[in-house]
Amino acid sequence: MGFNRMNQKEIDKNIKSFSKFYRNILLDEGVEDIDSKMISYNTRLKEMYNSKEFAEHNIYPSTNVSFVYAVIAMCLELKDAGYTNDRIIPAVEKSMESRWSTFVKILKFIDRFPFCFSVVRKWNKSDHADRVKDGSITYDRFVPGEEKVEYSISKCMYVEMFASYGIRPLCKIFCNTDRIAYSGLTGHVEFIRHSDLSDGDACFDEIIKK
Repeated sequence: MGFNRMNQKEIDKNIKSFSKFYRNILLDEGVEDIDSKMISYNTRLKEMYNSKEFAEHNIYPSTNVSFVYAVIAMCLELKDAGYTNDRIIPAVEKSMESRWSTFVKILKFIDRFPFCFSVVRKWNKSDHADRVKDGSITYDRFVPGEEKVEYSISKCMYVEMFASYGIRPLCKIFCNTDRIAYSGLTGHVEFIRHSDLSDGDACFDEIIKK
């Protein structure tokens, strides 16, 4: 795969789209002089989008690398401001509640039907195929059974991107999106996360039909 750089129009569009989440954090935290903090964030993200690292990472069709980098930039700005990881993770997650709320509502609707697990199984099989195809995730085990989907992942480019900026543990923000999604599917599906790669050696999940 070759490098995939963004042009200036794409960069500006992404910064405009994702910077609103960082502004939400600053508002929730009661930060003063928000405008200067936003300039710092936008400048950092622009530099990151123009970096060799972004071009090298932006090669996975199944991964929204622009969004991942936007979140990494948020984390780096907050760390520079003295925030701890335990404070950064919930702050970033809270800022993006609107991004997930509609999706969770859709899942809660699907959860009303007895074929819910079959839909979840199909989603997992499709996602697995896409990830394997573009190499963004390395599965050591993937078993899409009729009563349970089980998988173990030893490498994930979400985690690798965070690690490349020295903040691997903060990829927990993306690892937790699975928990958020399955919170809308409690009627017919039980999601068990045994470990994830942000702070462990593997991402090991079980999705069980109730």
